[in-house]
Amino acid sequence: MRPTRLPTVFSTTAAKARNVGSAARILAGSGIVRPVNPVGLVRTGLALARWGTGPAGGFVGLAHRYPHRTAVIDELGSLTYADLERRSNAIARALAARGIGEGDGVAIMCRNHRGFIDATLAVAKLGADALYLNTAFAGPQLVSVLERDKPALVIHDEEFTGLLASTSAAERLVAWVDSEDPGETLESLVSGDSRPVTPPKRHGRIVILTSGTTGAPKSAPRQEAGIDAAIALMSRMPMKDGWRCHIAAPLFHTWGIAHLLFSELLGTTMILRRRFDPEDALATLEAHEADSFVVIPVMMQRILSLPEEKLAAYDLAGISSRLKAVASSGSALPGDLALEWMDRFGDTLYNIYGSTEVSYASIAGPVDLREAPTSAGKPPWGTQMKILDGDGAALSDGEAGRIFVGNGLLFEGYTSGGGKEVVDGLMATGDIGRFGPDGRLYIEGRDDDMIVSGGENVFPQEVEDCLMRHPQVSDAACVGVDDADFGKRLRGFVVLVSGADADEQTLKDWVKDNLARFKVPREIVVIDDLPRNATGKVLRRELAGWKADSASGFDQSEPREDA
Repeated sequence: MRPTRLPTVFSTTAAKARNVGSAARILAGSGIVRPVNPVGLVRTGLALARWGTGPAGGFVGLAHRYPHRTAVIDELGSLTYADLERRSNAIARALAARGIGEGDGVAIMCRNHRGFIDATLAVAKLGADALYLNTAFAGPQLVSVLERDKPALVIHDEEFTGLLASTSAAERLVAWVDSEDPGETLESLVSGDSRPVTPPKRHGRIVILTSGTTGAPKSAPRQEAGIDAAIALMSRMPMKDGWRCHIAAPLFHTWGIAHLLFSELLGTTMILRRRFDPEDALATLEAHEADSFVVIPVMMQRILSLPEEKLAAYDLAGISSRLKAVASSGSALPGDLALEWMDRFGDTLYNIYGSTEVSYASIAGPVDLREAPTSAGKPPWGTQMKILDGDGAALSDGEAGRIFVGNGLLFEGYTSGGGKEVVDGLMATGDIGRFGPDGRLYIEGRDDDMIVSGGENVFPQEVEDCLMRHPQVSDAACVGVDDADFGKRLRGFVVLVSGADADEQTLKDWVKDNLARFKVPREIVVIDDLPRNATGKVLRRELAGWKADSASGFDQSEPREDA
């Protein structure tokens, strides 16, 4: 009789307890554990003891440890960690004078610049909660979130003033300034009293909004992350003390804010730009000699889509030789994007799979992406993962089921109530996946995206990847629609490369030649661009509501990509 193969269950928690030396080796390898000024080290320890391990404690500690190290570089210039300490103290005192205190909510609607960091640190020092708003919100989404969470103050870039006029937010304060007379601003508060602030009794929370691609955005609060979170990522991805990191992913997104928080441990120099532009990104990486690059997949797509003559204007060889890690997250890597990127920029790509609710879950490094480009890699240190069926039983390798994850960053439930299903301490990610024979995780798709076509389960992601591999397709997405013969079929949407002329039948034949017949979309629509939000995720509700006879085809009430 053939022996039964036990299902793969990743659990390093017990190993961690037995061998804390592995954590020490990871920290030593990152350059964090090394000889330092003992006075600065003591002050750092005291700061963490008084302020906790969140933004307040981490950045106060860095101001003692590396006061003169450059912390931020943006369009306005550079700031040291001592500058951030002084500025956030002054802003915190000014906000306290306005009545902001422990337990209050402060919404932050800022692009990637110093004001986002100033506001985050000041709010944390008061023991208030920071609610990060999507900068691509349309009026209805913004009104809904602000009425639900009722922040006491909204700190926002001036460009959003008109949008906020439709809300009932009590007080507002401008961060990034575009006009000559914006009134009182965050920057005007910096010149005030910058003496150290008394630590609050309550540590503030960070509240991240879900993407809202299939429903209204939900607010997912988090308590302070411990050092375990950083160790987990560093166990499968290089992150070194003192690196210069271009954080292109939006800071309001889970992936962007994660690297802001990792900076408090690593003393990173954060290179920020308010808007993403593929050519500007290359120029920024080149000019500032970045060691790492934090992106969402659509940003890599846009860079690779630049004409060769524009790419040739930059020292790509120099950029590639300096980049030690390109860290991608936020959505799946479509088609052969991983291979195309590494062929151009080197084998330094790391793709992180996770969600707003569970944070990180698994990491695919360059070796994983070379050997299995469609895999999500393996869970990092300190992370548990199981594939469960509908009854909560573990499935064998190769069987697709619901993905459940356990780590130190599971969220505590939505502010509006409810949360994700939890089984034996592991939280559902909302995705369907399987463990392959190579021990890697493979994502089939969202559990609510799956359709049953002719009695067969079909996930859009597999068909999207197939379409993306057609030489004339630059982007693709699929959604389920009703079908008289099969019950449900997929409708495909594709964006063609410049100058391409592939028609619907050509693309259907391509899918038919590569996948099972029942996976061929009922129709394939060629459009100029896919509707995406600011974190690069496709807005599937807009695709599902597509109408061929309307002006644009789409309902544009969703927050769109505005990079």
